[in-house]
Amino acid sequence: MKDLKKYSNKTKAAFILLIVMLIILLGNFNTLQNSKNVNENINAIYKDRLVVAHYIFQYSKELHFIKAEAEKLDLSDIIKKDEIIHTLNIIHDIDNLYAKTVLTNKEKQYFDAFLNSCKEINKQVSNKNWNKITVSSNEAIKTLELLSQIQIQEGKAKLASANSMYSKNNSLGQLQIALLIILGGITLYLLIVKKIKRSIKIPESPSLN
Repeated sequence: MKDLKKYSNKTKAAFILLIVMLIILLGNFNTLQNSKNVNENINAIYKDRLVVAHYIFQYSKELHFIKAEAEKLDLSDIIKKDEIIHTLNIIHDIDNLYAKTVLTNKEKQYFDAFLNSCKEINKQVSNKNWNKITVSSNEAIKTLELLSQIQIQEGKAKLASANSMYSKNNSLGQLQIALLIILGGITLYLLIVKKIKRSIKIPESPSLN
């Protein structure tokens, strides 16, 4: 009965360990899956910021063109107006693409300031006020430079944070796997290894015959 009781206790302990192993396994799977998703999402945002950098470059190129056209003295007002309006249409097309990217609140604030400068340029084209167009173009270009610095810094910060989180989750996952191996070994020991039963023979009493 003692051996049976001990074996029963071992079985119960093994069953409990199996449940713990299952919980750890599920936790490990969830941790690794989350870390993978976070890493992919943050990297996607960073890549999106690289797209934003391309848009900022296009913006800057078009604004420098507008500024150069406004400053030309040998160019008629009609040609200046047509060239600048055409360039503003190109900028407006980029606006639609830029607005679809992932932007922080701070970036949105600077982007709105940039859009206001572009609206001011459009307003001054009708008045043929080339000096104010030059001033507004400079303001828009400065805003773009600030916007570029912000989005690059925030992109790098988020990428570093994601990589750090990814590394921590991986370390935790490896620790959980190590615990699983240890618990698996203990469970196998409890289930397979049995105490050797020793049978003691009681000598028979001598026959009276």
